[in-house]
Amino acid sequence: MTPSNRRAPWFFLSPYLLLTLIFFIYPFLNAIILAFHQTNGPKSRAFVGWRNFIFVLSDSDFHTAFWNTTIYALASICVQLPLSLGFAMLLNAKKDNLKGIFRLILFSPHLVGQVFVGIIFALLFMPRHGLFNRFLQGLIFWGLDQEWLSNPALVMPALIIVSMWMYVGFNMIYFLAALQNVDQELTEAAMIDGANAWHRFWTVTVPAIKPVAVFVVIMSTIGSYQLFEMPYSMLRGYGPKNAGLTIVGYLYRTAFETGDLGTGAAIGWVLALIIFTFSMAQMAIARGTEID
Repeated sequence: MTPSNRRAPWFFLSPYLLLTLIFFIYPFLNAIILAFHQTNGPKSRAFVGWRNFIFVLSDSDFHTAFWNTTIYALASICVQLPLSLGFAMLLNAKKDNLKGIFRLILFSPHLVGQVFVGIIFALLFMPRHGLFNRFLQGLIFWGLDQEWLSNPALVMPALIIVSMWMYVGFNMIYFLAALQNVDQELTEAAMIDGANAWHRFWTVTVPAIKPVAVFVVIMSTIGSYQLFEMPYSMLRGYGPKNAGLTIVGYLYRTAFETGDLGTGAAIGWVLALIIFTFSMAQMAIARGTEID
């Protein structure tokens, strides 16, 4: 092989390697270095060691952001994903020419940007004339006039409602694909053996869709802890008493609104550690609940 032939693969790989170096490796290494410095803008930098991490972990605003984000993540896993699975099972139950239309209807909210969704739902949650209050007033709670986005107790339920509207149909697609690959011969054998619907679901369906379910749970957790655009645009900030403050929102406020990029980098690494810990815990739980 001539020297020119040996260099040819590197020539074709060079655009990818260059982009990786500029947009991944350099920012990654710089974020590690930056997390141990105190900054006042992009050019002022002073080494402070672990002080940024100590400050973040002791800051009450970080505790609030972590609690808010965790509640949102739990709602995504415990409320949103069962709904997604339920819709998937309904669409997978029988053949129907309208199933494609229902899939599109349920999936289409995910195609809308989070900022646009936040702005639209800010109007829907308006007191008195907002669609949600008008619906509740006309249905069963006549005279009810909730201020969803100015009441700290209702901000998180409002965010969860919006999240369900956006992501139930998206996760449903994953579950539907998994359900369509369940071995029907096993289901029929279980029916012949006298298994009821619940036993068939638990002993046949769940083991078959478990890899996809674990993937969806982990991706929902990661997405929940990266939440920022939707609440920021819907609340036009972080809500009353920081009721809508998320960890990424806390990072944005620290790094870009106050200019402390070093502490912002430390928050990013703390967030990465949180996501990694929860993901590993979920995978360990999934392995520990293997169904023989």
